[in-house]
Amino acid sequence: MNKYIFDSCYSVLGNSLNMAVKFSGDTGNADLEGKITEWLKWNKDVTAEREVQELILSNDNKVLSNLFLKRLEFGTAGLRGRMGPGYSQMNDLVIVQTGQGLSSYILNSISNPNEKGVIIGYDGRHHSKRFAELTAAIFLAKNVKVYLFSKVVPTPFIPYGILKYKCAAGIMITASHNPKDDNGYKVYWENGAQIISPHDKEIQRNILKNLEPLDSSWNVAKVYNSSLYLDPWSDIVQSYFTDLKETVLYPEVNKNTILKYTYTPMHGVGYEYMTAAFNAANLKPFIVVEEQKLPDPEFSTVKFPNPEEGKSALDLSIKIANKNSSSIILANDPDADRLACATKLKNDEWHIFSGNELGALLGWWMLHKYQVQHADTDFSDVYMMASTVSSKILGSMAKQEGFNYEETLTGFKWMGNRTVELKKAGKEVIFAYEEAIGFMCGSKVLDKDGISAGMHVAELAAYLETMGLTLYDKLQEIYAQYGHHISNNSYWICYEQDVIKKIFERLRNFASKPNTYPTNILGGKYSIIGVRDLTTGYDNTQPDNKATLPVTKSSQMITFTFKNGLVITLRTSGTEPKIKYYSELCASPEEQNIETLKGTLDEMVSAVVTEFLQPEENCLLPRVS
Repeated sequence: MNKYIFDSCYSVLGNSLNMAVKFSGDTGNADLEGKITEWLKWNKDVTAEREVQELILSNDNKVLSNLFLKRLEFGTAGLRGRMGPGYSQMNDLVIVQTGQGLSSYILNSISNPNEKGVIIGYDGRHHSKRFAELTAAIFLAKNVKVYLFSKVVPTPFIPYGILKYKCAAGIMITASHNPKDDNGYKVYWENGAQIISPHDKEIQRNILKNLEPLDSSWNVAKVYNSSLYLDPWSDIVQSYFTDLKETVLYPEVNKNTILKYTYTPMHGVGYEYMTAAFNAANLKPFIVVEEQKLPDPEFSTVKFPNPEEGKSALDLSIKIANKNSSSIILANDPDADRLACATKLKNDEWHIFSGNELGALLGWWMLHKYQVQHADTDFSDVYMMASTVSSKILGSMAKQEGFNYEETLTGFKWMGNRTVELKKAGKEVIFAYEEAIGFMCGSKVLDKDGISAGMHVAELAAYLETMGLTLYDKLQEIYAQYGHHISNNSYWICYEQDVIKKIFERLRNFASKPNTYPTNILGGKYSIIGVRDLTTGYDNTQPDNKATLPVTKSSQMITFTFKNGLVITLRTSGTEPKIKYYSELCASPEEQNIETLKGTLDEMVSAVVTEFLQPEENCLLPRVS
């Protein structure tokens, strides 16, 4: 095995101190040496360089190989990963390389991109502003107009801004609800929706063609003095909340409600913007969770800054709500594109709504608004959408009410782009949602929007209060009218991609038989009648066994339909090390014994997890609550 020694010099604490660091290791890997040397040559972050030097001194070849021989790959979710040195983490150099590749692709694939410009935003995480400024510097150096926000903003402001300014693209620096050590780079196309294939592959190809950083790419000092730089903050805020105000149905009802709302932005960007949303709706100010009011990149009061986690993320909100006799809690995730909600029940317990339950409530409310605001109740051109792993409640509503319902693949990139297609055809999309507490109310923002969703939920609660109903009461009415839709969703954590692949390949070759899937659970007690595999394109319910939804070979996703109506989907997350499962069992409106139905659902889900995922694999860890 070869040994290698390389020297590097860097400046420490502002002093011109040349420091030679020698690293010798029996690696036998010239590629590793070359990649480390290359990264150190191109990198300008002294702190990151120190981290690399420490790894070199400790002879930690395994970690160094993971950092420098692997690379974050640009996908339809853009980039998301841990912040730190190397090519497989988020850092200044990786951001510069990404910006150079993205700008090259945009300049070569969109007409008049220099004048259309790009809009760039960022959240309150460590390095987010720096990453946004580096991205702006790259586009400005190529004479592209840049709308760079001067302060933190919700992610929905980027797709909204693209449509307002007719931009060529938009970039949001955020890792949404991920842990504090992560960051991300999210890209929207000129249609205002998140990118889908083939844009992701073409952007990745352009990144690899533009790896060496240009001097101009580092020059953030010139950003704010450029004639091509504009700060869109005031304009976007005024326009967005004016549009939101126009959707308010009962401003006097909102003004006079006796309800008290408690709100948390979860240490993120939402406080200022949810305040403006309440003002737009004529609602009295909410009670804020002071400890979580302002952006805090350390997320100091929550283990996971994700309101989807339920009570563990909302403990402080519940405490504040109880103290202030508040009956409704609203919570955004750190970039304010998701919304969670909880309501106090008559027994003083708190009910935290699932994404599917909020989807049912907001779907009903958006339909009610449309009916009131349009004398013509012809719904032939009206659409609602949900992801395929979400509840079918909107489909049940559509059958009774007459509007159109569509399912898409998981992720708002699919619903956003489908909305673009429908709008071009003269259709109107009034609501779309996914069970992961993402909601699109209307089509001014072609993505999930936790600010507008929060306002709509608050407005719905105020309207229901005039009739002596709570949000929970209304949910029961919806289920009574359209049928109970009972879900049991969760996930297992797995950091080993090889084990994840093994689990799903076992399902495709069940009982050691190639191209064979499970046919039952619990020894034949419950039979499987439908299998749809959107990784391979197999669907035994369709002609020629070919799936109708798009196939995504880069992710794992299999749906099983049982004879008793249970639908359960197993899939991997695109942004987190998780195997997720989604299940739903639907009852007719006449079905009364809901507890029996819940028992059946829990029994079947437990069996699927045990028999299909085989959680005894030592890499699988259950969801932490």
